[in-house]
Amino acid sequence: MNQHTNLTKKPYQAIFFDLDGTLTDPKKGITGSIQFALEKMGLSAPPGDMLVWCIGEPLKEIFAKLLNTSCEALLIAALSFYREHFTNKGMYENFLYPDVPLMLENLIQENYRLFIATSKPEIFAVKILKHFGLAHYFEKIYGSELDGTRSDKSHLVKYIMENNSINNPSVMVGDRKFDVIAALDNELIPLGVTYGYGSIKELNDAGAFHLCHSPKEVYKWIIKT
Repeated sequence: MNQHTNLTKKPYQAIFFDLDGTLTDPKKGITGSIQFALEKMGLSAPPGDMLVWCIGEPLKEIFAKLLNTSCEALLIAALSFYREHFTNKGMYENFLYPDVPLMLENLIQENYRLFIATSKPEIFAVKILKHFGLAHYFEKIYGSELDGTRSDKSHLVKYIMENNSINNPSVMVGDRKFDVIAALDNELIPLGVTYGYGSIKELNDAGAFHLCHSPKEVYKWIIKT
């Protein structure tokens, strides 16, 4: 955890970061794990490029769409197969976007409080961030529980704010509409990034306040506003 908790720089109290598509590119690991799960369910899996829409969405909702079912038993089975592959292999089929460590280091030097807010299970988020040497930049890392608790990002962000004495103004950085919606639901400033998996149209339609095209731009926008 960083050492700057009580030295918050104004005008923003805290910066919330999404993980997938914002700090790391998880395409191969996530799409490969979905393909594995579908094949284990006896289905033909589409190519990975046809599954990129899944990145950033809650897993249970993904499989409900892919399997065209609301059957809890089928969804639990699909999630179990997904996590089998993701835990053993897919978690680390992932890479950092350029300049992410520099962006985080610079924000820490400016005394911002940094948090992870991801719909990915927290246990996986922590392992991934430790794997890439990023965990120490964040005051706390938050994600969903394996049973789906706090997979709704709006609820997750509210939970983080309530448990860390965070009031506005703060910023949510992410690549999907779910990040923008969560920010607006909690009166945060939604900062969209275009290098992830949400389109510019998706981010604008959801209500992003500003769009950044690289981690360097994220840092520059935060310190200049």
